[in-house]
Amino acid sequence: MSQVYTVAVVVGSLRKDSINRKVAKALAELAPASLKLSIVEIGDLALYNEDIDVDPPAAYTSFREKVRISDAVLFVTPEYNRSVPGVLKNAIDVGSRPYGKSAWSGKPGAVISVSPGAVGGFGANHHLRQSLVFLDVPCMQQPEAYVGGAGTLFDEHGKLSEKTRPFLQGFIDSYAQWVARLAG
Repeated sequence: MSQVYTVAVVVGSLRKDSINRKVAKALAELAPASLKLSIVEIGDLALYNEDIDVDPPAAYTSFREKVRISDAVLFVTPEYNRSVPGVLKNAIDVGSRPYGKSAWSGKPGAVISVSPGAVGGFGANHHLRQSLVFLDVPCMQQPEAYVGGAGTLFDEHGKLSEKTRPFLQGFIDSYAQWVARLAG
């Protein structure tokens, strides 16, 4: 039997019906059998505060453990003000603490940014990549994934458009190879 790698998927949008969440779910459906993608929720994480980390809240502990036991990480994010949403940055901070015990370290990663704008969240994608360098998350460089025109990705029934499917398929197939190379 071939190796199956678990992937912690961190979605940078809290909206239940967010396009980024839909893209994360579409990637899970398109993923080859070698990847098992699971969204790790970030909405219950209190703003990172080292004072409360002395006796960490259950949400911190649960989040860190889910990331820690995964083989890889995938970030699906919108762009807010040319960067990542605050809730995503907070999740990154929570997962990186306490100092020296980062849950992220060494996990093969990838970033896909999804935006209604034409540039597809370029700013968020690259800001996130800067943090991943410091966190020791080797991030897949190619194919880059900036998805613009997000309002047209799904039909009124939530089905992924046939125009977008090949791009997402190519991305997740490349990511599977990346994970196998680094985590294997």
